[in-house]
Amino acid sequence: MLDFRNISVHYGHQDVLTDVTFRVNKGDRVGVVGPNGSGKSTLFKIVLGEMSTDSGELIIENNPRIGWTRQNPEPDSDDETLLEYSVRGVPGLAEMEAEMRELEADLADPQKMKRYGELQTAFEHLGGYDIETRVKVALGGLGFSTEEFAKPFRSFSGGWRMRAELSRVLASKPDLLLLDEPSNYLDLPAVDWLQKFLKAYDGTLMLISHDRYLLRTLTSIIVEVDAGTATRYEGNLDWYMREREVRYEHLKAAKENQDHHREQLQRFVDRFRAQATKAAQAQSRQKLIDKIDEERIVLPKRYTQSGRLRLAEPPPSGIEMFRCENLEFSYDGRKKVLDGISFNIARGDKVALIGYNGLGKTTLMRIIAGTREPTGGKAVLGHNVVPGYLSQEFAETIPPDVSVYRNAKNAWDAHGGGPEKNFRNQLGAFGFDENDVEKPAGVLSGGEKIRLAFLRLFLSAPNFLLLDEPTTHLDLDGRRLLQEALQKYKGTILLVSHDIDFVRAVATSVLEITHEGLRQFPGGYDYYCEKREEGRGAAASAKKQNVESAVTVQRAPTSKELRQQRAAERAKIAPKLKELKQRVEKAEKKVDELQAALDAASEELFNPRPDTNFEEANRKVRTLQFEIDRYTAEWESAATELEALTSGGGPA
Repeated sequence: MLDFRNISVHYGHQDVLTDVTFRVNKGDRVGVVGPNGSGKSTLFKIVLGEMSTDSGELIIENNPRIGWTRQNPEPDSDDETLLEYSVRGVPGLAEMEAEMRELEADLADPQKMKRYGELQTAFEHLGGYDIETRVKVALGGLGFSTEEFAKPFRSFSGGWRMRAELSRVLASKPDLLLLDEPSNYLDLPAVDWLQKFLKAYDGTLMLISHDRYLLRTLTSIIVEVDAGTATRYEGNLDWYMREREVRYEHLKAAKENQDHHREQLQRFVDRFRAQATKAAQAQSRQKLIDKIDEERIVLPKRYTQSGRLRLAEPPPSGIEMFRCENLEFSYDGRKKVLDGISFNIARGDKVALIGYNGLGKTTLMRIIAGTREPTGGKAVLGHNVVPGYLSQEFAETIPPDVSVYRNAKNAWDAHGGGPEKNFRNQLGAFGFDENDVEKPAGVLSGGEKIRLAFLRLFLSAPNFLLLDEPTTHLDLDGRRLLQEALQKYKGTILLVSHDIDFVRAVATSVLEITHEGLRQFPGGYDYYCEKREEGRGAAASAKKQNVESAVTVQRAPTSKELRQQRAAERAKIAPKLKELKQRVEKAEKKVDELQAALDAASEELFNPRPDTNFEEANRKVRTLQFEIDRYTAEWESAATELEALTSGGGPA
């Protein structure tokens, strides 16, 4: 499908890609990995025709329909709704539908009839008749409520616009899907949905991502872009991680041999170039040096910039780090972002805060950090607790034109300072040596910036880390580095992250924020996944029992009483179950009937009789499609409610 042949791209004097050659076959699921700035997005721009190559060529076979997300999505008009914008994901579909409507007025003309048939076949092939249903499914999975479908697209923030852009690309069912860091704008539940959706996608996938969960579960081939080259690994992420270490050791040994050989040649040239009897030999060796320089082995950037991250011992504190009771917060005094939140965090806990965007995760972080005051309830830090807050915008809070040394020194002096030797030791502990300290912060990689952010954070000696999306700017190795440091850290952590593997490795407990409130899970992410399917009714019942047991001590119910209780609960929801099952069966039956009628009506259009009324037949097709969509939505609604009731909301 895609054949990259000896492609080179240069930005000024910088070699971004050099003689890159690899192939993507139809049906391949390719993960594109590498350090930030290594040229991964450049490959996509070449495929999309947004960038030309300095040499080499890209051959695209069979003219595939390509789906990709634009970086700055804009609506066609000010009043275009979210749904209308998202439905426009298939190029040319709207124009095709408009032309079909024009042709419907005069289908007696054989030429127009022929053209209409061609358009209808293409329209159906592109999924035009069910595009709206697919878009609604994608929007819902990415966190949009049905009430938001009719809102103007312009009313949404940049992150939510990118979700809408992603939903329209996914719903368009392209032959080749190019996704560049799709999880950057998503919360953890939406990443989980995206993974399930892409798992079922049957086209060719190229995924640029640092998210190990997506790469591990969605791709079977890895292309590593680093040091100007692209290397294809015929295996999944785990195989690639092992194999690249073997390749690196071979490359390192080859580079050492090359450097040693060059050094020997250079010593000869330096010694004998001025002697007439040796001048010819010196000149010959100089040519060999020039050839070596042209073919110089370059180690991958990820090894030369990996650095280290060593977190200091946290200062002592009390056992309770934070406690809140009936916490409330509102920005405008009317709509509550947080309402009735109660929980506590103990010393040594490593807690993941999970929930859809917009439910108050960042606001809660700011309240704990002390940058916001609650508008109701209590929020109390424990004895000697020093919070250290790393916000999502940490990269923007580091002045880009200020050196690494001065960025860190300003933070050091702001918290009391101390001997220069101690400060230099702190710089070294976070991987900054004498070659790095005078660099402007603006030229640092994503991994270097987060090390600088953590250094500035730890100069205030915190014992309670508040980390809001700390992995966003990190590549695979940067995430591994941070993950290992946090696993070893002996202080307390509250983190928000959309990286499922990162959360799974670091968190020892979970706080989940939903529209109904907050739930606390004492185990890690896998334990949370096991328990989250327990319904809201079970959670509410458990909460009520906890409240009652705090007021008075009750005896444990007998097994007979428990059976009677479960029987009573089943009897209570039995009428609702019956109603929902009837609704599901009725909707299923109706969709089958309508689909059969639609197949018959479509057949009449494709194979018309002499007395066929084309305008009436087309009206019938559109009406049937509308009814199918309506009953499909009814089926989805009833089936979802039924599943919630039987699996979580009450006893089956």
